[in-house]
Amino acid sequence: MNSGRWSSRCCRRRGWARRGAAGKHPRRRIVDAIFYVVRTGCAWRQLPKDFAPWPTVYWYFTWWHDDGTVEWIHETLRSRVRAAESRSSEPSAGLIDSQSVRTADTVPAVTRGFDAGKKVKGGKRLLIADTLGLLLAVHVVAASVQDCDGAKHPLLWTRLDHSGVRKVRADQGFAGRLADRTSQILGRELEIVRRAPGRPAASR
Repeated sequence: MNSGRWSSRCCRRRGWARRGAAGKHPRRRIVDAIFYVVRTGCAWRQLPKDFAPWPTVYWYFTWWHDDGTVEWIHETLRSRVRAAESRSSEPSAGLIDSQSVRTADTVPAVTRGFDAGKKVKGGKRLLIADTLGLLLAVHVVAASVQDCDGAKHPLLWTRLDHSGVRKVRADQGFAGRLADRTSQILGRELEIVRRAPGRPAASR
């Protein structure tokens, strides 16, 4: 992360930068280490030695996750991107989709399963994004979980965290009673978009 991005995106959180300046490991280097893990997918214990010790980095990550800092940064950046596209800060519509991915055997069994339709053993990500593709909610389940069942949590979270979203579009994999449940319980519309005849399904 360069200096300009650090100043504009992170240090404006009240008191965050001040606490880091006095510590043994600057906050900026902690954030760089977290980005390294996210970008490379390495284990925390495999962080290069030029970063802070991995237990320190992991401790800060869990702290910032639990106190809302990670969510605050994400919400702030999404609002800025929407503003740059001349959109209101809060979306009024969203899109939901799922993706089954292979996972290592070390992944907890609760998020591992077999997706018979896609022949994938691993996990499934259910994501809701705004019409710009910016993330609103994500839920990770075993790949064996049906889309309609896995979608209940992210739809609820979107309803609670983004009350302006009145409609969520989905493909036919989410068709069925989920649309009625979304309308009756959440007061929102789940619109099932039918694929045009002869058009192949999108890969997930």
